[in-house]
Amino acid sequence: MERPRTAGEGQDARVPLPAAGSAPAATATAVDLELVIPAYNEENRLAPTVTALAEHVRGMPLTAALRVIDNGSSDRTAECVDRLAASGIPITVTGCSRRGKGAAVARGMVTTNARWVGFCDADLATPAAAVDDAVRLLRDGWQVVVGSRRCAGARIPVRQPALRRLGGAGFRLATRRFSGPVKDTQCGFKFFEATAARRIFSSVTTSGFAFDLEVIARARALGLSLTEFPVVWSDREGSSFRPFADGRRVAGELWRLHRTLHRRPPRLVRRAPTARTAKEAG
Repeated sequence: MERPRTAGEGQDARVPLPAAGSAPAATATAVDLELVIPAYNEENRLAPTVTALAEHVRGMPLTAALRVIDNGSSDRTAECVDRLAASGIPITVTGCSRRGKGAAVARGMVTTNARWVGFCDADLATPAAAVDDAVRLLRDGWQVVVGSRRCAGARIPVRQPALRRLGGAGFRLATRRFSGPVKDTQCGFKFFEATAARRIFSSVTTSGFAFDLEVIARARALGLSLTEFPVVWSDREGSSFRPFADGRRVAGELWRLHRTLHRRPPRLVRRAPTARTAKEAG
């Protein structure tokens, strides 16, 4: 992975950037770090996750805020966030009517006003302490920092069922052309320099399982500095992904991603000047 560089910077699938001059719909005041948590019917798992994250970032030498992106929940996810905010935790909730984790994460990323922004899953499969490692790498100048279960130093105390592991191996084999040197595209623990996040997520079109892969592919295509860091990760019950039932949908996402990322602009055909155009040009 190359060393850091300074950032140069659908179908209602694309999440638009805020209009010029408008205030982003994120935290009320700018902070150093914003943590985005996509949530769909997570009222039972959200409170422990938010509490653990809030307690951890409170002890860090930076300002931080949390934001839940409610992905059209039909339970009391939003009310749960309100209760947590009332208890003094710096957290807000933003709605996202377009379904899919990728859509929810993208909404949080393009509307942040923090210096750095990251997202993690509502089950907190990666402990809150890993935020320290991510922030340290961001301070070092990396623009995209990816938590990894597969690089040296990573640990998996509770592994996924064998069928999920087999499906994951097949997914990695099929998507290597997009992921390049990144060993783990699917870990739900990724952090970004905010400008880099907006550049990436303003173009992300995938909202389902493969959205993490598109994020990595677009970061690489933009030439952003990217690194993986090892995390401790434990499988949690409650995943809605079904290897057989959802396999066709994932295959469709990969096909659309292939077409999107390899679409070439039309070639400009230069015509030889006619005698008339040559005379006009003279």
